[in-house]
Amino acid sequence: MPNLSKIIQTIRKSLNGEEQDYTQGSIRMAIVLLAIPMILELCLESVFAVVDMYFVGKLPNANAAIATVGLTESVVSLVFTLGIGLSIGVTALVSRRIGEKNPEAASRVGAQAIMVSLALSIVIAIVGVYYAEGILALMGAKPEVVEQGKMFTRILMGSSPAIILLFMINGIFRGAGDASMSMKSLWIASGINIILCPIFIFGLGPIPAFELTGAAIATTIGRSSGVLYQCYHLFSNKRSIKILKSYFNIDWDIIKNLLNVAFPATLQFFIQSGSWIFLAYLVSSTGGTIASAGYQIAIRNIVFFILPAWGLSNAAATLVGQNLGAKQTQRAEDSVILTSIYSGVFMGIVGILFIFIPIFIIGLFTSDAAVLAYGVESLRIIGYGTVFFGVGMVLVQALNGAGDTKTPTWINVVSFWVIQVPLAYILAIYFNWGPSGVFWAIPIADAVLTLAAWYFFKKGAWKTKEV
Repeated sequence: MPNLSKIIQTIRKSLNGEEQDYTQGSIRMAIVLLAIPMILELCLESVFAVVDMYFVGKLPNANAAIATVGLTESVVSLVFTLGIGLSIGVTALVSRRIGEKNPEAASRVGAQAIMVSLALSIVIAIVGVYYAEGILALMGAKPEVVEQGKMFTRILMGSSPAIILLFMINGIFRGAGDASMSMKSLWIASGINIILCPIFIFGLGPIPAFELTGAAIATTIGRSSGVLYQCYHLFSNKRSIKILKSYFNIDWDIIKNLLNVAFPATLQFFIQSGSWIFLAYLVSSTGGTIASAGYQIAIRNIVFFILPAWGLSNAAATLVGQNLGAKQTQRAEDSVILTSIYSGVFMGIVGILFIFIPIFIIGLFTSDAAVLAYGVESLRIIGYGTVFFGVGMVLVQALNGAGDTKTPTWINVVSFWVIQVPLAYILAIYFNWGPSGVFWAIPIADAVLTLAAWYFFKKGAWKTKEV
């Protein structure tokens, strides 16, 4: 079976960590080599919260422990947003320098990005440690939850440098086309977390049971180990990105350039997160706890199914940056179009599953008939827009990869806060559709976002963006 042998060989090549020149050769092969490790990286990143939630759920006071993990993760998601924004900025700059065949300049960008990330994350860590109890109280935690969870929150917020550096340094590797290194760092971080979580929570031999606090300790050690692995390869001479001590001399031009790209990218995720929080509120206020439960189950499934589309969109960002750096604008455009087709086809298949077998999918998570009904309805309606979602995600990340992060930010503002949120409110409240109105606003907004992203992509201003 030569075809199967070729597929296995390609997968092995994508996971081995061999550095590739993505400015030449088959675009189709470039997409595959980048996307596979990026998809696995995203899957592993999602494991952290799941592992913590699973093990603390076995504690005697599980309800308070789970509440603490959930509330703290909600706050930490803001730290994630900053890390993602910085990673998008550094990916755009590093990929452009790599495409220009200037790995030294790419390495200098990486060093400056590390300094910026450390400065911002240390401030966040200090605030998080000092105000841990206040943060939990602000999130609505009851006094007993605050008392039990304050140390967990202190440790997790104190680990902000590890969280942000893990995201940001992976952005450096992705920009260099070394997606497997990003994946391997998450393998290490996640694997250590899985091993240490039960040990520190329940105790083992001379190690006492730290219970809820143990989950934070394990997660912090896991992420920090991933960062140490990243740094080992960043400071070695084995890869194209080689960061030297002299590169840490402050270069305000690079820092300004990085922040100009990263700030709008960070804002994009705040815009999206804010709209989704408001939609969750609308579902809960118009349909109650049952509707909210069904909707949240549907959203968890959607997040899982879109991971390959995320991986493809990150691959598109790297391909755009490197090919623009190599002055191959047509290859950059062709890469995005082909990646959009792949993502659209994949999400189209996902949409078919959501539309035709939502009962089976939601039924895996609940047997409550009322919750099942809301989950099925939301999954089916959202399924009508999955093709738009898959294509739009690639187009937006392509613009980000070109360094044109301001255009996607405005697209997000219009799609989510001018279209999605008002439409959801009008349909749910004024037309009395309740949660169904919220569900319909999602695919409509996805369609608007995709059409707007396609317009600006074809307009072509991103091709001349200098970063």
